[in-house]
Amino acid sequence: MTSPVTLQFLGAAGTVTGSKYLLEAGDRRVVVDAGMYQGAKELRERNREKFPIDAAAIDAVLITHAHADHISYLPALVDQGFSGPVFCTAGTSRLGEIVMLDAAHLMKLTTEQARHGGWSKHPNPRSLYQVEDAERAIDLLRTVDYETDVEVLPGITARWTRAGHILGSASIRVSVDGVDVLFSGDLGRDDHPILKPRDTPRGARWVLCESTYGDREHETPEVAHEPLAAAIRRTIARGGAVVIAAFAIDRTEGVLHALTQLEREGRIPQVPVIVDGPMSLKALEVYRAMPEELRDGIDVDDFTGLKDLTLARSGQESRKAQRRTDPRIVVSSSGMLEGGRVLNHLQQVLPDPKNLVVLSGYQGEGTRGRALIEGARHLKINGRHVPVRAEVLQDTEFSGHAGASELVRWIAELDPQPEALFLVHGEPEAAAALEARLEKELGVMAVVAKHGEKVLLSDPVEE
Repeated sequence: MTSPVTLQFLGAAGTVTGSKYLLEAGDRRVVVDAGMYQGAKELRERNREKFPIDAAAIDAVLITHAHADHISYLPALVDQGFSGPVFCTAGTSRLGEIVMLDAAHLMKLTTEQARHGGWSKHPNPRSLYQVEDAERAIDLLRTVDYETDVEVLPGITARWTRAGHILGSASIRVSVDGVDVLFSGDLGRDDHPILKPRDTPRGARWVLCESTYGDREHETPEVAHEPLAAAIRRTIARGGAVVIAAFAIDRTEGVLHALTQLEREGRIPQVPVIVDGPMSLKALEVYRAMPEELRDGIDVDDFTGLKDLTLARSGQESRKAQRRTDPRIVVSSSGMLEGGRVLNHLQQVLPDPKNLVVLSGYQGEGTRGRALIEGARHLKINGRHVPVRAEVLQDTEFSGHAGASELVRWIAELDPQPEALFLVHGEPEAAAALEARLEKELGVMAVVAKHGEKVLLSDPVEE
């Protein structure tokens, strides 16, 4: 008798972070995505909870892409006993190595600073995992090609289809004993400025679809990035500095591409541009090394061709950049201001009204970035409150997530159409709005996933 096939939502249900889903069929267990929770404290505390099943009992992990909220929990699973294969695309493998090692090193640094600085609530703060766990997780990575069926376990095959979100990103269609389920992963825009566009995967009976922008569309100004260009012009004119917070993976490349085009078109003055972030620079090298992933007509020089570009790789170079007082543009991560070198630059620029802070995309609930766009008068950074007097701009043109109509079109193009859609990776309001729209426009049953919920995917066994 065939074992029942079940799906359990272990993350990114009711929130945009911590993607983790468990497929079970008898004694076979596959986890799709292994992301860390970021943002609000009550979500981050879930990272410390033991995985709901014995990690050693997980047979394989499938990864959609290399953002931290989809891959950075993998070393924690390894620390808890997981030792099976981890399947992902070549781009995800190369970027995932960078992301996991960076997360481990950042945890180590933050833990040491909290311990020696005395600002941790815990007498002996500990990292979630160690650098050695990240290295062991990297050793488990197994690369797959797009549009190729891969047997990940007996009776379980998976196929990765280009998702156009970041380099290497994919939707994954999994077949378990003939039961098909499609995981959208994070879906990119219809027209990514740098990467090849997403493809449409084959449909499935069951579909999990992200809903980050389920309640809104992306505004497209008549002139691309003109609000950003205008803000840079007036900031430089008043002698200020611009700090652009950008995710290290893909967003940094997108920001550099926009700045290069704006400079070439004469829409912003030629000023020093500094990319400050070791992970951002390592990711940039992956984009350089994989030109086959770039869209037609795009060359690496299109996002590295600024006339006065400085790459601050070392800590010494970063500190030198932080001491500068001339008009300049700094691109640094993390994109939601939750860590990284951008915090050091914020401490310098936030108190002065002549400066500008740009948030280059979505800001999750509970993050410093969300607080800034909601009008926070001060931010707590490294144990101290920093006044917010600088100009703040959110530029949503950089978003790597499909807007509501783009999500609806992606689902409408699936063949066959799903019996049910589970909406994940979205805050409650966004997921609820997309749920109503899908049922009205497509007649598809859409269900907003709940954290910890388990659903039956195979047909019920008759007594």
